[in-house]
Order: sequence, then structure tokens, then C-alpha cells
Amino acid sequence: MASGLQTELKQRKPFRSLKEEATLSIWRTAALLEHAFESALKPQRITSTQYNVLRILRGSEPEGLCRNEISARLVREAPDVTRLLDRLEDAKLIARQRGGEDRRYVLTRITRAGLALLDDVEEQIDHIHEAQLGHLDDTQLRRLVSLLAEVRRRA
Repeated sequence: MASGLQTELKQRKPFRSLKEEATLSIWRTAALLEHAFESALKPQRITSTQYNVLRILRGSEPEGLCRNEISARLVREAPDVTRLLDRLEDAKLIARQRGGEDRRYVLTRITRAGLALLDDVEEQIDHIHEAQLGHLDDTQLRRLVSLLAEVRRRA
């Protein structure tokens, strides 16, 4: 009998292993969740990675963070964080300031416009989370979070 994922992907042959099926299931689920998230952010003209940066910087207020600290906190690795920050700065959502002694050290902070954008999308993002995961109870959600954390620890 075909698995749910097999049917979803219209795959006729069985997976080579349960591990392969689990991995593909994680990828498929992440893609579906991310698509809804990206669609919600599209009117704001930002990507999910840019949204992630804004949330990171909001959480670091009032101190701000340097590029390397932002990069280390991203949910998904970004190949060129400097260009990512350039685009956010061009949109006036962040501001960067060079350090005093070490001119290479650049502190990044979220601007009022960046905070306003997060405020504007927060309710919509909450609705997306509810639509995607609201059918799971707290016990199931904690178990899911725990299982995914275990996978990441070994990855």
C-alpha cells in the first residue's frame, strides 16, 4: 500500500527506505509551509530570510548585532549576508553604523520602518501558523518540536 507521501508525489515505486521517506517528508512539509509564508510576505516585498533578519534584530534591541552574529542566528543559512543587509538597508528597514575603534565592525539595528513592517505582518503570520499547525494539540506540537530538534542535532 502506498504511503501518504507516495500518493502526494504520485510516486509509483516505494521509497528505498523509511529514512528516505522521512527525509523527503520533511522537505515536502517545509516547502509547503514556506510557500504560504512567502506568499504572505510578498505584498511587503520581503523574503522569509529578510523577515528572519528583521525578527532577529527586533530581538536584539536596543543593542543591535554585527553581520556575523546575524548570520549565526538565521534559521536558514544565507550565502551573502552582506548583500541581504544591503537590500534591507536600501529599503530603510535596517540601519548600519561603523564601530569607533575597529572600522570593520558594523553594528546593525532595525529601524522604525522595520518594526512597523513586522507589526503589520504579525497577525497574518499568526493566522498562517494557526492554519498550518492549529489542528495539533500542545502535546503533539511539543513532540514534533522535540523530534525535529533531535534530527537537527544529528544533521
